[in-house]
Amino acid sequence: MTKKTLILFGFIILKFLLQYNLISSEYDLQRDEYLHLDLGRHLAWGYLSVPPLTSWISKIIYLLGNSVFWIKFFPSLFGALTILIVWKAIEELKGNLFALVLGATCVLFSALLRLNTLYQPNSFDVLSWTLFYFIVIKYFNSEKLKWLFVAAFVFGFGFLNKYNIVFLLIGLIPAILLSEQRKVFGQKKLYFAALLGLFLITPNLLWQYNNDFPIIHHLNELAETQLVNVDRLGFLKSQLLFFIGSLFVIISALYALLFYKPFKKYKTFFWAFFFTLIVFIFFKAKDYYAIGLYPIYISFGSVFLANVLRNGWKKYLQPIAIAIPILIFIPILNFAFPNKSPEYIIEHSSKYKELGLLRWEDGKDHLLPQDYADMLGWKELARKVDSIYIKVPNSSPTLILCDNYGQAGAINYYTKEGIKAVSFNADYINWFNLEKQYINLIRVKNYHERDNELKETSPYFKSSILADSITNKYAREFKTMIFAFSGTKVDINKRIRNEINEVKNNH
Repeated sequence: MTKKTLILFGFIILKFLLQYNLISSEYDLQRDEYLHLDLGRHLAWGYLSVPPLTSWISKIIYLLGNSVFWIKFFPSLFGALTILIVWKAIEELKGNLFALVLGATCVLFSALLRLNTLYQPNSFDVLSWTLFYFIVIKYFNSEKLKWLFVAAFVFGFGFLNKYNIVFLLIGLIPAILLSEQRKVFGQKKLYFAALLGLFLITPNLLWQYNNDFPIIHHLNELAETQLVNVDRLGFLKSQLLFFIGSLFVIISALYALLFYKPFKKYKTFFWAFFFTLIVFIFFKAKDYYAIGLYPIYISFGSVFLANVLRNGWKKYLQPIAIAIPILIFIPILNFAFPNKSPEYIIEHSSKYKELGLLRWEDGKDHLLPQDYADMLGWKELARKVDSIYIKVPNSSPTLILCDNYGQAGAINYYTKEGIKAVSFNADYINWFNLEKQYINLIRVKNYHERDNELKETSPYFKSSILADSITNKYAREFKTMIFAFSGTKVDINKRIRNEINEVKNNH
């Protein structure tokens, strides 16, 4: 095993060790993770929330035992593979050992450590962006048409993971048109490669068509409820923070792409960087949507700096360059990860607020960062629903109906086999089992929507009580109510079908 391979292996091992030690045991899974895990129990070519690739990974996790270890393994793996691709890109650009170590260090000690803590499509999204850009470099170097087909394959799987990769093409195509690489559009095989990419994503496009394009509704809802609170200036500030320890490397990359002669053939990447950011800013995208843009530029910057710092006294700056990302990131470890208790965060809230970490999707500041609050109270909810379920008479024909996908997913993950919760929210609206004739209802209701639940629902049942609530004051689900209704006087299934149709029609 060569020295380079040993060092690369060391970075990958360190990546996994860090990922498994950056989340305090006080926290549960995050609400999105529960939904993504449930997708694996309902395989399809599309979902209201995400494309299908996440469901395939969830199915694998389920087959491996569905433990937290495996849930955290896959985002960690995708992060480790991102380091590997950056390493290979540096080698493709003729970078030396210093360039390789600098690039791997910059990618390791970055926002990817935070991103890779959660089981979401974002980790694979960054990997697919980085891999696609790497394939573009391979094509520019060799002009072998096989790389066009590989790029189409990577884009197809990136699209099946998260539609965000479309922004990559929107930024890259005009950049290619501005460079000498525009001749690629005269290659017939480019269009055959495009057909391959279209073939790969067609099943999902057909699913969208057959389901009246829910992605359009999802984007509209996102724009109305979340993106409306996105501050474009805040978006740009966040870009500086994601790879703050590597800014000098990324800036060096942009300079080199414009003025460094050995990088002349890669000038496309200079324009692609700014075109892509402009598109994100125009659409008021969430700041983390752009994270996949940066790793490949770390490759360019690392190779350029390795050449600048190669001779004379400058070579003594190499250890400093490697140390900068690490030294800058060390203090970030104290507040950018869920490795501190809620009490600690509240006690040191000024620092979190200063960095904008307490601002939620509603545009307001709260006690904890939103992701952290979304990782609390779920085990409590599931445990209380489990105990209520056992006490309800004729417990088997009991419908567990929740207000949101986090509640339903958490109950399905933590409670005993046989208890399955649903919701009119997200993909759960398609997962009602109405073959059973339900007699009882356990209703999980958000606190701010609790009014009149007993008054409106109890007339349809013989027995109705407010059974319990979530008591974790730091949880986003704090005060969520759990109602128990037993002995129905009406046909619940009919009412549920009507509600499902109404929700779908509104969407």
